[in-house]
Amino acid sequence: DGEFVTLVEGDGVIISSPTGSTGYSLSCGGPVVSPSVPCTVLTPIAPASLSFRPLLISELSTVEILLPSKARVGSAEVVMDGREMGKLERGGKVVVTTARPIPVLNVAGLDRDWFEAINTKLKWNARDVEQADLEEG
Repeated sequence: DGEFVTLVEGDGVIISSPTGSTGYSLSCGGPVVSPSVPCTVLTPIAPASLSFRPLLISELSTVEILLPSKARVGSAEVVMDGREMGKLERGGKVVVTTARPIPVLNVAGLDRDWFEAINTKLKWNARDVEQADLEEG
């Protein structure tokens, strides 16, 4: 939104929506976010600082990633959904905004299928003992 937030020292930053948060972001320590939460997830990739943690910001925010003109590397890759989209040269920037969603009529509760998915696919907060108890009952 035009305000400097932090200088990233690490392998990169993942910027995702709640529905994209269970892929790359989760594997880098990012949160599991309900799809009904209107946010953007910022997840550092292998940060040099232990205090640089994932962050949720408003989906209305504009995120600008700048590669400083004096960066140690000459360029950085810009990757979207696993596909390299180009290179960011020193002094260059990438601007990320959220596209306005198309309204969808959902008869079931918005998060009901999501909770079922994180429980069955990710085994969220499940232990072997609890799994055995659930399977018996």
